[in-house]
Amino acid sequence: MSIYTRGIRASYKIIKPILFKIEPETVHNRLMSTADYMARSANIKHLLSSILKKPYPILRQKIAAIEFKNPVGLAAGFDYDARLTELLDSVGFGFQTIGTITNNPYEGNPRPMLGRLPKSRSLMVNKGFKNKGAAAISRKIAPIHFTIPLGVSIGSTNSLNLKTQAESIADICAAFKIFEASGARHTHYELNISCPNLKGTITFYPPKNLDELLSAIDALKISRPIFIKMPIEKSANEVVQMLDTILKHKIAGIIIGNLQKDRANSALQTDELNKFPTGNFSGKPTFAASNEFISLAYKHAGDRLVIIGCGGVFSAEDAYEKIKCGASLVQLITGLIFEGPQLVAEINQKLPTLLQADSFTHISQAIGSNHRPT
Repeated sequence: MSIYTRGIRASYKIIKPILFKIEPETVHNRLMSTADYMARSANIKHLLSSILKKPYPILRQKIAAIEFKNPVGLAAGFDYDARLTELLDSVGFGFQTIGTITNNPYEGNPRPMLGRLPKSRSLMVNKGFKNKGAAAISRKIAPIHFTIPLGVSIGSTNSLNLKTQAESIADICAAFKIFEASGARHTHYELNISCPNLKGTITFYPPKNLDELLSAIDALKISRPIFIKMPIEKSANEVVQMLDTILKHKIAGIIIGNLQKDRANSALQTDELNKFPTGNFSGKPTFAASNEFISLAYKHAGDRLVIIGCGGVFSAEDAYEKIKCGASLVQLITGLIFEGPQLVAEINQKLPTLLQADSFTHISQAIGSNHRPT
């Protein structure tokens, strides 16, 4: 860890108790306003880059025809109004995701939409695809030249007005069409079918439903790669059935996975859990299930689908474990909240050491190494 990242970590350790006394949605909004200001300042971005952004050839990859400087990305669910797209490169991210964006705007579920569970190292999340809608967001990002890959996460509008599977599919396709026609320079899409905080009963988990959705998206002839955001609460058999359905379509990969719905999860502390009767949970309660299903997907379809590991990444060791399970890339959000803004730089600094300790000369050699003979 460099002297700069140590300094930022030490400073954040002092600031965090103060931030954690403020309502989390308020902190998030203030952070986004600050990020807007920083993104407009070339001097600030240059300073951040000099401290937090370093080249690591051992971490560079070309995946789905996209160049990634390093494997660490911002997951969907944080930058849902596309306010960080010109800043994240400067703090060391290798890629980023905006959204989840829907065809129609949504103001978010009733408060609380966010909550902290410090002992569980988790966040309660109940935003339900809060966003300004595909038209507004596509217009916002259209003029921008991105310096790292940008994914647009798309999902179904969170509305009880969508009463049928066919209506929901049409709604999702409409959002794709808006972005495709926008002239925006994003590199790929995420298709979020696994958010547990939506209204209604429409689901794309059953293979028949998923097949109908992906067939409709195939018909759009989208040229950019698409990655599907997967659930982590399903059985192994259900996940395999979903994978087999995905393999029939023009899908580049999967993201494993989304929030933890199981309130009996051993990582969740009961006294914290009881404060939040609604919502689902990010961070450490997702870590084990995410790794389990990354391994399952890698063994079942790792030669045909790119896997992005998401859930509970708080350190380089956490990221490396997902890579060894079978993930080519990793995503995080909650780790930043608990560990500080220097976390991405710390992960990128330490990953080469972890790789070399296992006699790997490039990150690609470590992907899925847990499942190969020593």
